[in-house]
Amino acid sequence: MAEGKSSVGEVRIKPDRLHAFTMAICRADGSSDREARLVADHLVLANLFGHDSHGVGMIPHYIQNTGTGACVRNNHAKIIRDNGAVIVIDGGAGYGQVVAKEAMDIGIERAKQHGVCVVGLTNAHHIGRIGHWGEQCARAGMVSTHWVNVHGHKSLVAPFGGAEPRFTTNPYCTAVPRKGKEPIVLDFATSQVAAGKVRVANNKKVQMEEGLLIDAAGRPTTDPGVLYNPPFGAILPFGLHKGGGLAVICDLLAGALTGGRTHSPRTKKDSTDIINNMLSIIIDPKAMGGTEMFEDEVETFITWVKSAKPQPGVPEVLAPGEPERARKVDREKNGVPIDGTTWQQLLDVARKVRLNDTEIPQMAAA
Repeated sequence: MAEGKSSVGEVRIKPDRLHAFTMAICRADGSSDREARLVADHLVLANLFGHDSHGVGMIPHYIQNTGTGACVRNNHAKIIRDNGAVIVIDGGAGYGQVVAKEAMDIGIERAKQHGVCVVGLTNAHHIGRIGHWGEQCARAGMVSTHWVNVHGHKSLVAPFGGAEPRFTTNPYCTAVPRKGKEPIVLDFATSQVAAGKVRVANNKKVQMEEGLLIDAAGRPTTDPGVLYNPPFGAILPFGLHKGGGLAVICDLLAGALTGGRTHSPRTKKDSTDIINNMLSIIIDPKAMGGTEMFEDEVETFITWVKSAKPQPGVPEVLAPGEPERARKVDREKNGVPIDGTTWQQLLDVARKVRLNDTEIPQMAAA
């Protein structure tokens, strides 16, 4: 979403090196091997898919939050309400990459028992790319849909027609499994752009596209710094009133319905805290129209959609999730690009957690 050429340069890191470096930072900070691996798995995969906003650039924020207690190391998901097919899980401010995985594990098993499971995950530290959790359900053969909100963080997104922010990027996701193929994954922020993409543009010192941001007076701007330098501006919702309305629904379902709280003056802080709540509905297709019929209809429909003649200049019609997998192939081969500012932040946080200066270049070699 950023335009222009970065003035801070970039490095390209081999995925395995980036994974090892991320794991080493988390372990040095006090995470168990399992926790460090789950965090690294999630963040590096986000980078490979091209979602750098949710990739390893989050690590400096995570380590800052473990230091303040806003993110609790080595914590695990805990069921606090159990109604069989409807459960509420407290993340205890643990790493979202851990507690969200555990919540989905529980939800998948319940869906196998009951045909469906409604999971309310509350009080989880940043759960990252929501498609990751839809993909986990899809690997188990489940259809899933997810609504997410954020609190403990300053407001970032203006409501439709508003000149100042009232909530955050409130993502939505649905994942549909395909027999023998990669799933259909629709995963997007209800804002025009994810906050992390504004951070990446700010780090690169490049302008954003028009139509994404407003300044403190509510006027259009392309400067990503309006999210980081007072007087603060805001990101706009996508799709005018439609995206603005869906953002409100995400906050109400993920925050109010689960008991995890909405983004409001009672919960928001002008800090780096990132607490997510997520409402997930996990459905076993065999409990509905039947697995065989479901799989056949999915393939028939997706084949029909992709058979459409492309518009001029468009190579082919793609299904949701296919662009990310194409980027993954490229980045696995050519390395993960990381802007110079973010890379320096990673090196700084590695030293902050007392990684050995001789180990850092070995693990992080491009």
